[in-house]
Parts: sequence; C-alpha cells; structure tokens
Amino acid sequence: MTETDEFWNRFLRSTGRSEDERCAGDLAFEAGGFVGDELVTLVLAGKKTAFFTSWAAYAIDQEPLPVSGELYVVLDRGGKARCVVETQEVQVVPFNEVTWSMAEKEGEDENLGAWKSKKQEYLEDEGAVLGFDFTPDIKLVYQTFKVVYKE
Repeated sequence: MTETDEFWNRFLRSTGRSEDERCAGDLAFEAGGFVGDELVTLVLAGKKTAFFTSWAAYAIDQEPLPVSGELYVVLDRGGKARCVVETQEVQVVPFNEVTWSMAEKEGEDENLGAWKSKKQEYLEDEGAVLGFDFTPDIKLVYQTFKVVYKE
C-alpha cells in the first residue's frame, strides 16, 4: 500500500466515510512563478479554491471532465499527500470570458490582467506540446473545490 493510499484510508476513517468511497485521482499543482509546494500552501490556507485547465487537454487525452463531488488527494512536489479536496463546481468557459472573481480564486495573481498574461503563456506552452493553438476564446475547464481533510 502506498503512502497516498494510507493517507486516503486515514481520511475515510476520520471522516466516517464508507471504505467504498472512490478517490478520483491525485492533484499536483504547478504554475509559472510558483513551485508546487507554494500552491499547496495556498490550498491548505484556503486561499486557492479553484483552478483552470485547458479543455483541449481533456479532449486530446479522451478523458471525461471532472464532476461535482469528486474527491482528490493533493500531493506536494515530493509526492507526499497533503490534503483531500472535493470538487464543488465544474464549468467550461472561454478564456476571454473569465472574470476576476473566477481567476482570483486561484489565489495566485493580483488582477485579471496578470492572470490572463500568465495563463495565456501557460496555454501557449501546453498547446505547443499537445498540439493545439491558443485563441482568445479557447475553452477552459474551471473547477472550484474545498478542502475536506488535512492532517
């Protein structure tokens, strides 16, 4: 049994959830200008309650979009489980329709302009690797979440 499995089992026991409860996967946050552990710290402090991913990445990998209620184990840069988060809401939104109230929940930027600049650079880099082009109306998957367990 892995350390992540043991963490998941402690979560189930301490929250009284069924042993049949399914973990949707793990999350390891990355972003330009931040290292993963800084983002995990933002999650643990309640300052990061959302993130955006490209819809194209799901389409290319033929993966289903996440859904409300899914549970994920958040890992730090070293792969250590730090908390469990529950997806609250999932929306597909064009990049050019993202509002500051949405972007602010990522907890990483001071204003919408800074967020757009950084996110566009990230999407251009990701597109170069995965084979899609950035456009102002590129679809993003916006997920909000809450921490439901931490040690």
